[in-house]
Amino acid sequence: QVQLQESGPGLVKPSQTLSLSCTVSGASIPTNYYYWHWIRQSPGKGLEWMGAIGYSGSTYYNPSFKSRTSISRDTSKNRFTLQLSSVILEDTAVYYCAGDTGIGAFDYWGQGTQIAVSS
Repeated sequence: QVQLQESGPGLVKPSQTLSLSCTVSGASIPTNYYYWHWIRQSPGKGLEWMGAIGYSGSTYYNPSFKSRTSISRDTSKNRFTLQLSSVILEDTAVYYCAGDTGIGAFDYWGQGTQIAVSS
C-alpha cells in the first residue's frame, strides 16, 4: 500500500521560502514511470497543480509558479520536496503531494498540510 505524508512549517512569513517534504512509503520514488507531484488548494479555489518530479529526476513546473518553485528528491530517504520562494499571502493553502504511475491520473495522495502565510 502506497502512502504519502507531507510535512511543513504550518506558518511562514511573507517573502520567506516555504519548504515542504513528502515521504513516500510502499513505493520507491525512482520506480519507472512514476511521477510525484505537488498540488495545492487555496481557500475558495480549486486544485492547482504546481509541479512534479519524475522517476528519472526530471522536473516539471506550472508556468505560473516556475520562477518561484523548485522540486527535488532524496532517494536515500524516499522523499521529495517543494520549495516555494518569496511567498505572499495568496500562497496560503492546503498543500498536497501526490503520485501517479504514468497512466494520467493521481493514484496516491497525501492527506495535505495547511500552510498559512502571515506576518
